[in-house]
Amino acid sequence: MEALDKTKELETKDIGNLLWIYALPSVISQIIASIYNIVDRIFIGHGVGAMAIAGLAITMPIMNIIHAFGSLIGVGSSARMSIVLGRKDVKWAENILGNSMIFTIILGFLFVTGGYLFMDRILTGFGATSETLSYAREYMLIVLPGMFFTTMTFNLTGLIRASGYPMKSMYIMISGAVLNMILDPIFIFGLHLGIAGAAWATTISMTITAFVSILHFIKPTSFIRFKSHGWKPRGYIFKNITMIGMSPFLMNVCASFVVAMLNSQLLHYGGDLAVGAYGIVNTFGSFMVMLILGICQGMQPIAGYNYGAGHADRLKHVFLLTMKVCVLIGLFGSVVSCLFPATMVKIFTSDAELILIGKPAMRFLMVMFPLIGFTIVNSNFFQSIDKPWIAITTSLSRQLIFLLPLAYLIPTIFTNMELNGLTGIWAACTISDVMGAALAAVLLFTQRKIFSDITPHESKPKKEAGPKE
Repeated sequence: MEALDKTKELETKDIGNLLWIYALPSVISQIIASIYNIVDRIFIGHGVGAMAIAGLAITMPIMNIIHAFGSLIGVGSSARMSIVLGRKDVKWAENILGNSMIFTIILGFLFVTGGYLFMDRILTGFGATSETLSYAREYMLIVLPGMFFTTMTFNLTGLIRASGYPMKSMYIMISGAVLNMILDPIFIFGLHLGIAGAAWATTISMTITAFVSILHFIKPTSFIRFKSHGWKPRGYIFKNITMIGMSPFLMNVCASFVVAMLNSQLLHYGGDLAVGAYGIVNTFGSFMVMLILGICQGMQPIAGYNYGAGHADRLKHVFLLTMKVCVLIGLFGSVVSCLFPATMVKIFTSDAELILIGKPAMRFLMVMFPLIGFTIVNSNFFQSIDKPWIAITTSLSRQLIFLLPLAYLIPTIFTNMELNGLTGIWAACTISDVMGAALAAVLLFTQRKIFSDITPHESKPKKEAGPKE
């Protein structure tokens, strides 16, 4: 029962120490994962060329959709496991583990099959042109199966962390990222595989980390393990995982949809290099988001467990501490990118025209990052305590509700005023960040009572519907 004692500390240990213990491994994992995504683009940008960077930018929203499935299952299952462990329900945690694997396998089969059947149509729909389609197709044909294993790794490492092993979760993620960074130069430069080399490096690395994650839940020394009763499909577990995980899922899917729409606008107002510039800024922005998400992943088991155990004071403490840290991270990213935009863009490319387009994009898209941090913390907090609709509304507002219409409206206004339409697209991103944060603040205010008093119904969340065996 050693691991049970490790989860028990979630309701007894100092919140600051707990957040450090759980968030640091998640942050390191996210940093390493972001670094190897950045390394991919650096190697491709300098080793293959500017059009390859643009082609890779086309694949980003598609990969985000695939990652969305990992978020759907991984966040939903780990958040639910934290809550049931707060109620000391070990058997039900094992049911969640087994059913999350079934869910992963089913969805993985669907998106890999669909990806291969409609590859060119999908890539063209996301903004690929005759010059970038071949690069995007070459990358996706190889990396698509690896994305299935990425989804599995995302799910299992979240459950490893929720069941009391944050450091082990970190080691697994780091090992995959380091392996990818080792294989990248070997495949791209040593074997002269170009963009395909980056895809092979990612696929091999994520496949290995998925199998290492599976081994954790097979070992008899693990507290939560694969048990035969856990592999019985339970529709109500699928439903509960889906409801909690729907927020990050919809956020990623809508982000991909919005990126596709933005790519179309960028092609209209700035051409392929504008798409490439957005891909570069998006890569840096994703790095900062990964840092914030790492902190939020550390918050999630603490918040979920204490919500399940009914400790409102500890719930408030971990929320406020997480918010302070994430807003500061956003402020740091904003200051660096606004003061040194050209330097940031030059990390990815030496193309003078791409650098020129990327400089204003970096400033406009990153200036409000503290507010993005505020919005992300709110969304992750509410999904951690089983309030999916608030989390969904918070996560969707910035991009779907605000950015999408503004990305069409503001460039048109700028053009009519004889201003640069491309600048209008960048400005739309800034305005949507402000509006999304304002809505998140309003939703947070409506739920303020949970920080002072958790009712008996909330302190003991109802069990998953359906018979418990």
